[in-house]
Amino acid sequence: MISRHRRAVGVVLALHSAAALAGLAPPWLLGTIVDRVTAGATVATVDRLALAIAGCVVVSALLARYAQYAGHRFGERAVAELREQFVDRTLALPVSVVERAGAGDLATRSSVDVATVGTTVRDVAPTIVIASVQLTLLFGAVFVLHPLLGLAALAGLPSIVAATRWYLRRASSAYLTEGAEAAELTEALTTTAEGARTVEALRLADDRVRYGTARVARVWQARRATLALRTVFFSTVEASYPLPIALVLLVGGYLLSADLVSLGSVVAAALYLQQAIDPMDRLLQWTEQAQRGFASYARVLGVGLVPPESPGVTATSRGERLIVRGARFSYADGHDVLHGIDLEVRPGERLAIVGPSGAGKSTLARLLAGIDAPRQGVVSIGGCPVTDLDPAERRRRIALVTQEHHVFIGSVRDNLAFAAPDATDEQMRAALATVGADWFDALPDDLDTALGDGARQLGAAEAQQLALARLVLADPHTLILDEATAALDPSTARRTERALAAVLVGRTVIAIAHRLNTAHDADRVAVLADGRITEIGSHDELVAAGGAYAALWRSWHARADAR
Repeated sequence: MISRHRRAVGVVLALHSAAALAGLAPPWLLGTIVDRVTAGATVATVDRLALAIAGCVVVSALLARYAQYAGHRFGERAVAELREQFVDRTLALPVSVVERAGAGDLATRSSVDVATVGTTVRDVAPTIVIASVQLTLLFGAVFVLHPLLGLAALAGLPSIVAATRWYLRRASSAYLTEGAEAAELTEALTTTAEGARTVEALRLADDRVRYGTARVARVWQARRATLALRTVFFSTVEASYPLPIALVLLVGGYLLSADLVSLGSVVAAALYLQQAIDPMDRLLQWTEQAQRGFASYARVLGVGLVPPESPGVTATSRGERLIVRGARFSYADGHDVLHGIDLEVRPGERLAIVGPSGAGKSTLARLLAGIDAPRQGVVSIGGCPVTDLDPAERRRRIALVTQEHHVFIGSVRDNLAFAAPDATDEQMRAALATVGADWFDALPDDLDTALGDGARQLGAAEAQQLALARLVLADPHTLILDEATAALDPSTARRTERALAAVLVGRTVIAIAHRLNTAHDADRVAVLADGRITEIGSHDELVAAGGAYAALWRSWHARADAR
């Protein structure tokens, strides 16, 4: 980060160094006043030296002010770049990695961690460098006054160095743990807030409170650990400050009695050491903050260490036939949820996949869309493994729409333009009409109506129709609908499915069906149970076979008649 802004960093260091040099003059001038007064100097001489002290203080303050200004400009530019890089790296990650990381973890990294890095870059790093320069100059000035005074000035350094080494060996891991626990707490609060209705419906409030309290306790424990480190570190350092000043006065008294130094030199040496307390404090204080910053920087950069999504092969697939052979899949090294799936979907075919909850329908949809790769076996389109296709090409040809959608903060036009940046207003309105989004006609500002927090809020059904309109604009050849109309009421869902049917003529459609009328309209139906395809055929063939699908159809039809 610093190497990309060498000139700005050089200006900051030059200004701070000049301010530090100007700050060396007042103690030396004050010592000179003492010596001149002792020698019988006039008031005019003292006035001239006092005026010089005032001038040095003003120059040092101005240089420090502009150094701080330049440092903040550099810091803000660097952090802005870091935020952009973080977003770019996150968007380059495979979707499955982002989903496993969780919203809370990414939110903490992109907000709290990036802000902490910003403080480190803007304030901590320059302060550490400049404080180090100031201390070098101050201790060097004491040595110039007399080498024995310089040696006495170093008396407090051994304890400070020992405490700092002890602290640094433990701080990094402690602050990384604190950051991880804070991310877990954010994840717990985010998921509880997002699932508030489910929590209320299932009476899980007490469970979520207990879980959240446990996460808070772990964060508190992690912060107590870092606080314990700071308590030992700072108390040891503070106790080391008076020692060199006292020793310099003792040694200076001896040297003064032996006529080896002047009284002014002893006064100047004591003032230099008193002046060194401030940069030493800042150095050690910001060293502690730097541990936070480096830990946060590691978490931010850690996103970039995850291998990005494969760019895919240069060869294009031949045709649109989607074939699954011997596919097995498991989550996080657990047991397989799909067991040797064999499936072939012909171009232009409408395939419905049905089965009980937990059968693996959504997992199969993710494999077909190339979001996850099978542990064994292959999923290919036109003879090319789906996961080997260039991500942009894969998403252009295969679209997965689930029952979970996101309404981005922005206008209706902004939300639709994600799918087709070049779409005209007429095409966007037509896409909304295609999915039966009647609510659009009542919007006050047409496509310019703002959506999201603080603006027009869309209900679950409206958000789902907006997602389906994106799908119409994206115009993929193969479409995977994972219960994409689940949030719509039965009549609206049926109307939307019929409207989409007219648009999707000639395209391959794979529908994860929870309403069996979708299966009734499909060319073929695949029944999934316990991670295996147990039946496949047309609706009429499966009903006539009297197997699992026929039982599902009779049960669903009976419930539909009862309603």
